[in-house]
Amino acid sequence: MFPSFLPIAVRQLTEPASIALAQSIQTRAIATPLIQQPITTTYLNQGSSETPILLIHGFDSSVLEFRRLFPLLAPVYQTWAVDLLGFGFTQRPLGIAYNTEAIKTHLYYFWKTLINRPVILVGASMGGTTAIDFTLTYPEVVQKLILIDSAGWKGTSPLSRLIFPPLDYLAAEFLRRSQVRLSISRTAYKDPGLVSADGLICTSLHLQAPNWHQALIAFTKSGGYNPLRKQELSQIRQPTLILWGDGDKILGTRDAEKFQRAIPHSKLIWIEDCGHIPHLEQPQITAGHILEWAMG
Repeated sequence: MFPSFLPIAVRQLTEPASIALAQSIQTRAIATPLIQQPITTTYLNQGSSETPILLIHGFDSSVLEFRRLFPLLAPVYQTWAVDLLGFGFTQRPLGIAYNTEAIKTHLYYFWKTLINRPVILVGASMGGTTAIDFTLTYPEVVQKLILIDSAGWKGTSPLSRLIFPPLDYLAAEFLRRSQVRLSISRTAYKDPGLVSADGLICTSLHLQAPNWHQALIAFTKSGGYNPLRKQELSQIRQPTLILWGDGDKILGTRDAEKFQRAIPHSKLIWIEDCGHIPHLEQPQITAGHILEWAMG
């Protein structure tokens, strides 16, 4: 059975990994300083280990992004994934400033409420920028850091130039269009033939969540994440693994070596025959590197 808070379109999923993960999504009311009422937050949690792994998804995505990676990690480590504030299926209350500070605050109180011990933090694409920002603010929370084709050098909101009335609503609607999401998915994979109907459902299911428009517009209007500076990255003290698809057509490949040079205790591993989303295109290889880094 699927959780009742998921849109009815979840029943159209066909891949066993997608179905199993969707059925495992949980909710918890998380109290934060952002608003008087707790925020109903969606997340995944399986497995057990002394040091947990926490997965952070990318822009306009959800925990379903980890449908192929999560089941490879959970048998070995306690593995968590969370829908960031303003994204996925996490509640989007009105009256909140949907910006990077709010995302970080909500993530911290999620961690404090449910995990409350140091984690191995894994961020993919924009989630990598979120993970870096979180690590710099709460270094005691993060034991090790793993970045998967991380955004950050150029910021994260190319859509922001379109987010002004009346184009704000139209720009958000543009992202909702199935052909647009299909095009993005094809670009994200090195092999566009791997894009499936099931995958497209996973990338668009959260668009039916209440207040999706408002939160997306507010986040992009805020400017999203500013480009990272070398001085900031040089302050990261945690051992950092950088995984990067050798055929990334979303961010390119130059940023991988920039991150490796800027972060002191870092290692770069190229994922061969892979685009922007190694955790979907090469999940076995990606999981192997994550587990090796976690155990090292």
